[in-house]
Amino acid sequence: MATTMKEAASDVMWCRVRRTGFLMILLGVLLASGTIRAQTSYDVATVAETGMVSSAHPLASQAGLEILQKGGNAIDAAAAVQFALNVVEPAMTGIGGGAFIMIYSAEEGRVIAIDAREEAPARYHERVFLDEEGNVIPFAHRRTGGNAAGVPGTLAGFAKAVELYGTLPLAEILEPAIRLAEGFELSELDARRLNAAREDLARFPSTAAIYVKPDGSPWQAGDLFVNRDLAQTFRLIAEQGPDVFYRGEIADDIVRAVKESPINPGVMEKSDLESYRAVLREPVRGTYRGYEVVSMAPPTSGGMTLLEILNILEAYDLARLGWGSLDALHLLNEAQKVAFADRNLFMADADWADVPVSGLISKAFAAERRRLIDPVHALPAPVPAGDPWAYETVLTRPASPFGSNQAEEGAHTTHFTVVDGERNVVAVTSTIESEWGNFLVVPGRGFLLNNQLTDFDPVPVAEDGSLVANRPEGGKRPRRTALNPEDRYSYGGKRPRSSMTPTLVFKDGQPFLAVGSPGGSRIIGIVLNVLTNVIDFGMDPQQAITAPRVVNRGGPMEMEAELYDASPGLVAALEARGHQVERTESYGGAHAILIDPATGRLLGGADPRRGGSVAGY
Repeated sequence: MATTMKEAASDVMWCRVRRTGFLMILLGVLLASGTIRAQTSYDVATVAETGMVSSAHPLASQAGLEILQKGGNAIDAAAAVQFALNVVEPAMTGIGGGAFIMIYSAEEGRVIAIDAREEAPARYHERVFLDEEGNVIPFAHRRTGGNAAGVPGTLAGFAKAVELYGTLPLAEILEPAIRLAEGFELSELDARRLNAAREDLARFPSTAAIYVKPDGSPWQAGDLFVNRDLAQTFRLIAEQGPDVFYRGEIADDIVRAVKESPINPGVMEKSDLESYRAVLREPVRGTYRGYEVVSMAPPTSGGMTLLEILNILEAYDLARLGWGSLDALHLLNEAQKVAFADRNLFMADADWADVPVSGLISKAFAAERRRLIDPVHALPAPVPAGDPWAYETVLTRPASPFGSNQAEEGAHTTHFTVVDGERNVVAVTSTIESEWGNFLVVPGRGFLLNNQLTDFDPVPVAEDGSLVANRPEGGKRPRRTALNPEDRYSYGGKRPRSSMTPTLVFKDGQPFLAVGSPGGSRIIGIVLNVLTNVIDFGMDPQQAITAPRVVNRGGPMEMEAELYDASPGLVAALEARGHQVERTESYGGAHAILIDPATGRLLGGADPRRGGSVAGY
């Protein structure tokens, strides 16, 4: 076995230094204020001196850079990226969805976390995803049409971010997206994504009118794509502000689209939109090898689970073991497997459920959970959840325990990161949930609605009779975990659990790395891979993102095909330890920016799996 292990490690170490050979041709644009440094390969990090944007689409990265070079800050630029992505990456994100926004204010020296997650309409109920016999409605049906749509939060979130920390008016920030909506040339990836979903997009006339060619022919790279309805929607928001979306004529159209959906009509009312608030939350914080890691709090499980995994791993010298080694992969896998058991049981919207946040992210709880891990034998899955309540310092243990929840999550989300010359930093993960959301475009408005409510567990009661924390619920409740008094004393609907993990890392009190990714419940493991690649294995952010990934969501080890196919010896050695190793196609779309502590320069990475783009100056 020793020889096999040695061979296995040898098989994969090439990944540490290999160059992918994937080249990107991006916009060679020169602006009057300076030369843009655009990404030309996925080999090494893109370097810039002043400002930088990393996103899933070159046109969105360019939109953010345009705002930076016009004098806007990172918050302004991030909003411009979001609106541009609504145009050029509509399958993944838009104002019909939700977002988590992490901001580091250089002036204030603090992190602001904005929860712009979608929420359930007041008339929702816990059996909404069960049929008359109590069976779970198939996912393909429950994700389609009006009943899947949560109250959108993205616009409210960015409006709040710009109001608090932006420097430019919202109307100016919207300008690049409006230009793009008037027409842009499709890339090969853009055309392929449209064509792959043609049958589903054609099910709704308002969707087909924009995303399906009138003659039914396939889209081609180089085709001019136009969404004038969305351009007009953005103009209306620019003129009247976000209120037109939440309280005005656009709100009326959203409600009509949901309630009159020809497939799976929903119960959203205008009052649901009127009561929606993007909420300031206290982020979750931890340390890892001398770095401070700050991430998003509930209703996402991402930050808490990431911190628990890092706390478990901190006791092991991963750098000594080496990237891609048998021992390192074993430990990374087991730590994720253990933490996901806790995630699946305890994590939900903390405004509606008692979530033991301080217990879950405590070093002492991690030490207890670490004792489950054998150095050479894999734990059988699923791993039983631990008892974070024994380490909880804020809440009292509830009388009734939670039942395990296993909600399905769509993997088709987006992430982007922005840093400006003042070293304000923004990391945003935003989504309409599954690819193309619920497939329903609001007629005349040009944007898709989300299917975010399918992130609730469809089964409200576990087999042992205990209530599931992440079950669907209707009504409104006070936002008990909000920071802003105005939000704390407002009432909102329940927000489904997420895995989105926008994360900021600090060294000696200064911002060091901003990262996040799409990928559904794989997001947590993807961000973990990038962080350990940088901190433990010394990679630059581009190398850290490009490297093949291995994640575990509480079950089998999921290994990207590039690594799996290149390293049969490693796979065999892992299986000999009891791991179930599954070959998976490429997943995720991480985007990161690192601020070099020695030089102050910006090093950007973008994900080749999604045709990502870094632009800076």
